[in-house]
Amino acid sequence: MSVHPIEFRYYSEEMRSLFTEEAKLQNWLTVEAALARAHAQLGHIPAAAAAAITEKATIRQVKLDRVKAIEDEIHHDLMAMVRALTEVCDAEAGKFVHFGATSYDIEDTALALQLTAALNIIEADLRTVRDTLVTWAEQTRDLVCVGRTHGQHAVPTTYGLKFAIYACEFQRHLERLGQVRPRIAVGKMTGAVGTQASFGSDAVELQRLVMKDLGLTPVLVSNQVIQRDRHAEVVFVLALVAASGEKVAGEIRNLQRTEIGEVFESFQQKQVGSSTMPQKRNPHKSERICSLSRMIRALVAPALEDVPLEHERDLTNSAAERIIFPEAFILSDYLLRQLNEVLKGLDIREDAVKRNLELTGGLIMSERLMIGLVGRGIGRQKAHEILRLAAGEAFQDKCPLKDILMKNPEVSRLMTPEQLDEYLDPSGYIGTAVDQVNRVIAMFRGSNKAQVPIALSTPEIKS
Repeated sequence: MSVHPIEFRYYSEEMRSLFTEEAKLQNWLTVEAALARAHAQLGHIPAAAAAAITEKATIRQVKLDRVKAIEDEIHHDLMAMVRALTEVCDAEAGKFVHFGATSYDIEDTALALQLTAALNIIEADLRTVRDTLVTWAEQTRDLVCVGRTHGQHAVPTTYGLKFAIYACEFQRHLERLGQVRPRIAVGKMTGAVGTQASFGSDAVELQRLVMKDLGLTPVLVSNQVIQRDRHAEVVFVLALVAASGEKVAGEIRNLQRTEIGEVFESFQQKQVGSSTMPQKRNPHKSERICSLSRMIRALVAPALEDVPLEHERDLTNSAAERIIFPEAFILSDYLLRQLNEVLKGLDIREDAVKRNLELTGGLIMSERLMIGLVGRGIGRQKAHEILRLAAGEAFQDKCPLKDILMKNPEVSRLMTPEQLDEYLDPSGYIGTAVDQVNRVIAMFRGSNKAQVPIALSTPEIKS
């Protein structure tokens, strides 16, 4: 029976399959086979023995149930695999299984294979999300909306700029992934404390051959383990990705509030929002993303605690890592796939966007009006005070800012009602927003052009 939600709820089969017990066992066996081949190439063991070990080093030959049965007797999981592999080899080949290696020569090298494969999936996820965000930036580059700071209406911006900012953030995560990859795709054959004494005089060459075989980089130096700063860095990158996922999902949640109503998650015809309130249309996927993000970020602390192992190593990292890596990667992959699904199905309501632009009766254009008054000869501080007082009066009396300003003798002397209307038009005060979006589109479309079928809509707003 399943217990953890990454087994039955929050997962993709592609990522989860990398962290099964069978996949872990196969990675161990793959490293054992590569070690045997390197020994044979250097003349340490017979070539026939290496070939036999390679043939048997699969989970079709070495059964997980048998490994578990041996582990129950000896209480050592890696050595249980070694014994199970030895059992299925002929007597001559069996003598050379695990020759010269310590457990973590196999485990840490296999872990590098596992995490590298997992990073490949995360990289694909990140590219997909980035490209979806770029598509939205392209389709909403001219959609003017109210900007919000401190939860209050600020000055106009565009939805295109919002999406472009997010796209650039996910591009930085791709760059971070590229930087961390070579530090995690590292294996070792260095023995019990890192001296390589058990591998003889050509140990460095043996390590090079094993890692070349596996597509990894040989560690420069190690003790019994590859140092855990590498692994903590990977977890931290995933935590950053999760934080960005929560940022985007949190914005969607806020914009879906009944009082704002500009953006909605897609809602299927038979979907239920609440068990008791039939009208509810909850942003449940965005809320799920925010919830899972907290779990991923929480894994940074134990990953950091695994860095300061004692002397040439202790075992305090082992149990924690059995939890950290599957959770971090499986949940990050799921979060990114959910985020992309939410983004692809977004329902942007242009009528609500326009309504909110006009909600404060022109107050969001106070900065532009202030700058306009300065351009007509009024000092900046005086212009600021005129607009501050006018904005306060308009807010208090619930009337348009234009009405208040037209009663001000200094403003009415310098601006006609038509000129005021021009200054109060939000579409005329978005600066270089469109140009910024165009630069982002040009940058990302040049390397990976991906179109996502999305569209704006203007139906009546429903909660």
